[in-house]
Amino acid sequence: MQKINKNVVLALLSLTSLVFLLFQLYYYKFYLSQKNGAVFSKVRGSQSGQDSTRWHVVRKFLGLIASHNIPVYLIDPLILGLVDKDIEQIRSSPDGPNPECKYFCAPRDFTTFALLDKTWKHEVGLFRTAEKMGFQWLKIINKDPRLDGMDDLSGIEIPLHYIFKLASHAIHLVVFYERSGNYLWHGPLRLHFGRYPGAYEKPELLLVSIDDIKVQIPKNPSSFLEEMSHSRFLECRYREARAFFQLYPDDASLDAVEFRKKAKSLLHLAALTLNNLGVKFWLSSGTCLGWYRQCNVIPHSKDVDLGVFIRDYKADIIPAFQKAGLPLKHKFGKVEDSLELSFQGEDDVKLDIFFFYEEDDHIWNGGTQAKSGKKFKYLFPKFTLCWTEFVELKVHVPCETLQYVEANYGPDWKVPVKTWDWKSSPSNVQYNGVWPVDEWDDVIQIY
Repeated sequence: MQKINKNVVLALLSLTSLVFLLFQLYYYKFYLSQKNGAVFSKVRGSQSGQDSTRWHVVRKFLGLIASHNIPVYLIDPLILGLVDKDIEQIRSSPDGPNPECKYFCAPRDFTTFALLDKTWKHEVGLFRTAEKMGFQWLKIINKDPRLDGMDDLSGIEIPLHYIFKLASHAIHLVVFYERSGNYLWHGPLRLHFGRYPGAYEKPELLLVSIDDIKVQIPKNPSSFLEEMSHSRFLECRYREARAFFQLYPDDASLDAVEFRKKAKSLLHLAALTLNNLGVKFWLSSGTCLGWYRQCNVIPHSKDVDLGVFIRDYKADIIPAFQKAGLPLKHKFGKVEDSLELSFQGEDDVKLDIFFFYEEDDHIWNGGTQAKSGKKFKYLFPKFTLCWTEFVELKVHVPCETLQYVEANYGPDWKVPVKTWDWKSSPSNVQYNGVWPVDEWDDVIQIY
């Protein structure tokens, strides 16, 4: 009896030792082995499954893109915002700033990248490879706005966006196109990036390591994010312009052609001068009307009109234009009230810059009659600024263009008017008193 009990005890001890040994082997294989440790190191920290999925999808997408030699760069606003906070550390550290998955694991539904259209043309092969890797893809196309002004080419469609989805995360690939104004444009898509068409300067790129992933980003993320917040683009209304010219045939006279040529040259020079000063401006008055109504300069207007918020005024404006070869023709008003500058361009074409003042519920600019000292005020509803392309130039216009034009020219703005009195014709003009005589030498300067 004692011998049996001894054997049972030995058997139980042996079984217990075997189970414990097997448990140790299992624990070592699946939790402490270097192979499994490498997997955890790749996802950089103890993130949740959903967080690491985002990281894996991004890595897999970049692998897909690299296999087809397609250059893309990161433009995701959420990730760039996080990167911008650590940009100096990221630039100085080739392996990234910290061991945690901080950027590509951040909660979001999409990760957004950009692609320049001219750098890639073979989408069929990419789609096949993407499907083999488990991606679902979607292509969004629309008409090429660069051809809208050409009747025989206006129906051509181009890809605007691609979506690549894997598991629970998606990659948004935005296609940028180079426009004749030497800038980049993308079409609309109602996601967190691209809700409206956008216009951007060509970015300088920087290759960095983020969460163990090599990726190109804009060299200055904060500047790119600022540009993104004001990137909305308005296309010229070519269809309406064609309808306008059917009712009012375009002036194709030699004088009209010559004026438009000079006005275009003057506008390009004015844009270069103001951009170099960092002064934001927009098409105003008759120049804005020409863009909105007929996608061209109004040939009988005889000048180029720009608007500038008075908060953006710089004392360097006058000497900068004079250095550019545009002498000051007149200066009316003062910085505190109704400032207006006029510069003499080629021949009889002049450049007028109107400064706008913001009130609680409206915006206005002033006018001055030189011979009487009378002041006038032109009231506009509040507006924001959008980009557009005009005479092969990327320029600002009021986003709320119709309200802006109607305020200045009334409900009949579609009808050309060749006789125009700046003191009485505008719908939004108001008499605003008279300059004190003792201020005339300062507020009424004619050269």
